[in-house]
Amino acid sequence: MTSLRRIAVVGAGLAAVSACDALRAQGYDGELVVCSAEHGLPYDRPPLSKDVLLGKARRSDILLRPESWYEAARVDLREGAAVQAIRPHEGGLELADGRTVAADRIVLATGGIPRALPVPGGDDPAVHLLRTWEDAERLRERLLPGARVAVVGAGLIGAETAAVARALGCRVTLIDPVPVPLAAVVGDDIAGALHRRHSAEGIEVITAGVERVEHRPGGLGVLVHLNGYGAPVAADTVVAGIGIRPATALAEAAGLHVDNGIVVRPGQRTSHPNVFAVGDVARLDGHRVRHEHWEAAQHDGEAAAHGILGRLAPEPGATWFWSDRHGSRLEAVGTMADAERTVLRGTPDDGSFAVFGLRGDEVVAAAAIDRARDIKAARRLVDRGVTADPAQLADESADLRTLLKR
Repeated sequence: MTSLRRIAVVGAGLAAVSACDALRAQGYDGELVVCSAEHGLPYDRPPLSKDVLLGKARRSDILLRPESWYEAARVDLREGAAVQAIRPHEGGLELADGRTVAADRIVLATGGIPRALPVPGGDDPAVHLLRTWEDAERLRERLLPGARVAVVGAGLIGAETAAVARALGCRVTLIDPVPVPLAAVVGDDIAGALHRRHSAEGIEVITAGVERVEHRPGGLGVLVHLNGYGAPVAADTVVAGIGIRPATALAEAAGLHVDNGIVVRPGQRTSHPNVFAVGDVARLDGHRVRHEHWEAAQHDGEAAAHGILGRLAPEPGATWFWSDRHGSRLEAVGTMADAERTVLRGTPDDGSFAVFGLRGDEVVAAAAIDRARDIKAARRLVDRGVTADPAQLADESADLRTLLKR
């Protein structure tokens, strides 16, 4: 089907596995090599801040694919094979141990690197990041009943970690300089309800930035000093959940176009014809942001397979993501930053409600707490660019699916 003899994938997250799966599904029969810097079978990352921290999931429970899949799909998974350079002009890449891997095409699925606290003391051993299985294991050992845990950053990872720590009986303080995190993405109503839930569950919420982390000798933990705030926060453990930065070092060294990620065109094509980029590290040209979500990584892998095989990639639908905290699920489609006005469906005081974002009368975004059916319909409304009567969107007795039959 193709003259490509070998495709090498750098990284082993969801986007990488998705690309391999899609290549085989589309008939590619050449060699597939996946270079993973980690040891062990590739695993899913969203559970790390939920069931893994709760002790409900083992590594074998969160594998992206069972071991038998790699053999059946003829995927040569190379564990502990960190890549130190890609050489697309020469047709291959170089591993950290000096070995080389020849490849006709290279897929960069290098993901992101968690941002460390950029303050004095941010590298204290009491400060934890959460990106890998090993990170989650180290942190889980610290989340003991009564432990004082300060979580810096109230975005998705920080909020989920704070909720888990509270469920495990920790005394939790959640710190963020933004009064209502996620408001730009899910709107003020949803974001406000989510953030208020932390306090209702017994988490101390502080709106402030971190100035420094002070180590206290004798096993007394640390003091987290805040900007413009009174007494520092005493903690046994600090979790920094302030986002990731795209792992673009290999791309930059190879001369690829990099600007807040590896810039790609449709089909995940980079500025070099033999290199493709997928997942958290990639940013579609003409879009302001990278989409650091599970489904986006999956779709990137599928789009890259089309691009590698010289086919037109399917048009991507609206972005969708979810987050679990305090026993509730947030789901969002698109971004409320694209909306001119919002319409509520349900009441925030009830805990379960949805918000639709409109531009003119077109549905461009939606977010909901524990409203799976509404979000399912909303995804189709947004993808089809459906116009809707705000009164019908707000009417809980109205079936949203009827809007799709116009």
